[in-house]
Amino acid sequence: MSKINEGGAAFPVSADNMQYLGMSLRDYFAAKAMSGYMVGTAQPNAVAIAETAYEVADAMLAAREVK
Repeated sequence: MSKINEGGAAFPVSADNMQYLGMSLRDYFAAKAMSGYMVGTAQPNAVAIAETAYEVADAMLAAREVK
């Protein structure tokens, strides 16, 4: 199984000689995609939406690698 590209930290912060990474860029992209799918859905299929959201996030990360 290949390693998932997490895309690094979405909002890293350095303070007091410590670095706080927070959520991954992949999680951030998936959350944005998921919120779009949830609009206007009375009874969402949460599992299907979450899986699709991560597929979108993975595609966005892959598109960033294309030069």
